[in-house]
Amino acid sequence: MTDIIAQALSQINNAEKKGKSYCIIKPVSKLLREILNLMREEGYIGEFEVIDDGRGGILKVNLIGAINKCGAIKPRFSTKIDEFEKFEKRYLPAKDFGILILTTTKGVMTHKKAKKERIGGQLLAYVY
Repeated sequence: MTDIIAQALSQINNAEKKGKSYCIIKPVSKLLREILNLMREEGYIGEFEVIDDGRGGILKVNLIGAINKCGAIKPRFSTKIDEFEKFEKRYLPAKDFGILILTTTKGVMTHKKAKKERIGGQLLAYVY
């Protein structure tokens, strides 16, 4: 396994397409938990539970049917404040529809919050 985030978002996307009510993801990382927490705050997924199995850990994510598509952005492009619109056009279907998730010096946040705080970062994922 090379990219835990890409694998997890692919599993969530496939489970949503099948209409499942939950998804099991393993292994787990701190960055993946931050991304899922952000997706939960934005209303794309329900609660998720971390289960420690003594290895990499397991996540049980409750799905609410709100995701049309999600995925990791590879390579992780570095962006400035004025470049967000370019990546919105590339990864999101319409303006103000969906979110880009990025990591900044102030933590993991959506591109909307990063615009308000006037801070750039590296793109991680997109959800709509």
